[in-house]
Amino acid sequence: MSSESMAVPVRPTLEEVARLAGVSRATVSRVINSSPKVSPEVQTAVEAAISELNYVPNRAARSLVARATMSIALVVPEDAHRFFGDPYFADIVQGITDRLDDSDYVLNLQLAHPSSPSEKTRRYLLGGNVDGALVVSHHSGDHFLASLGQSLPVVFGGRPMDAEGAPGRPTDYYVDVDNRLGAMQGTRHLIQSGRRAIATITGPSDMPAAVDRERGWRDALQEAGFSDERVAHADFSEEGGGRAAAELLDRYPDVDAIFVASDLMASGALTTLAERGRTVPGDLAVVGYDDSPYAKRGPIQLTTVAQPTKQMGIVMADTLLRLLAGDETPRVTLLETHLVRRDSA
Repeated sequence: MSSESMAVPVRPTLEEVARLAGVSRATVSRVINSSPKVSPEVQTAVEAAISELNYVPNRAARSLVARATMSIALVVPEDAHRFFGDPYFADIVQGITDRLDDSDYVLNLQLAHPSSPSEKTRRYLLGGNVDGALVVSHHSGDHFLASLGQSLPVVFGGRPMDAEGAPGRPTDYYVDVDNRLGAMQGTRHLIQSGRRAIATITGPSDMPAAVDRERGWRDALQEAGFSDERVAHADFSEEGGGRAAAELLDRYPDVDAIFVASDLMASGALTTLAERGRTVPGDLAVVGYDDSPYAKRGPIQLTTVAQPTKQMGIVMADTLLRLLAGDETPRVTLLETHLVRRDSA
């Protein structure tokens, strides 16, 4: 093999593009970085030169100049067991990675303690290691994460809350569904099917989704003139749903339906009901929330409120990419839910 055939092809340089286009090196850089300070004629000339020379921008050099890392953090204030055991997170991450595939950004995962992120996490996020962050499963006690958007481009998955449980700052960017309306859809279905003693298993009171779903359940019952006293709190886990179902049966023996704020908790509730000898939907009707794989896992197919979880991840990533590019993007995006009817109700 000749030395000529082994030669490494020489990549065209920025200077060569500038020379061919008849402009300065700085002008070529402005075109590559989508600067609005370039006329359409100059942009056309530079793009033609780039195409003719097959020029590929040096991303590493661009990152150094712009102080960009081309990295995005996915921050999840949950322990690893919860993160890897709940299909909700898998769908969110799938949507995020699908959208980032079309960009130059890479995603890194930061699992933080549910009560508060570690100092190491805080230093990492604010130390110039990432260009932006996506926050999923936000708790009102996550004081640092609630204010992270003041220092870094951030998009939340779900409506953020402050430390007191009130809505986050009006400047926050987030993607969510109308959890209150979704809960009303599920509860109204139970009412329309003839159930009257309708309970709920809700999630942690420091999470916006749990708060809004409990509110929607109450609104639907009050709308129908029914009692809204039958409540059990859990933690969005299968085990927690099972314990909450046992608590409801012990405290309210007359309960004939349960709206459960997640399919994972509903799966645990169905196990408890079977152990107690309660038939579904004969003795009790059950409606979940998510339309996750858990809704179709057992012998009883779960009626549930479907939310487009993967699409939420796609829109979250798209919103952050637009922020990083300096483009206009809505601060709040709400996606639709709908009821999926199966065996349990």
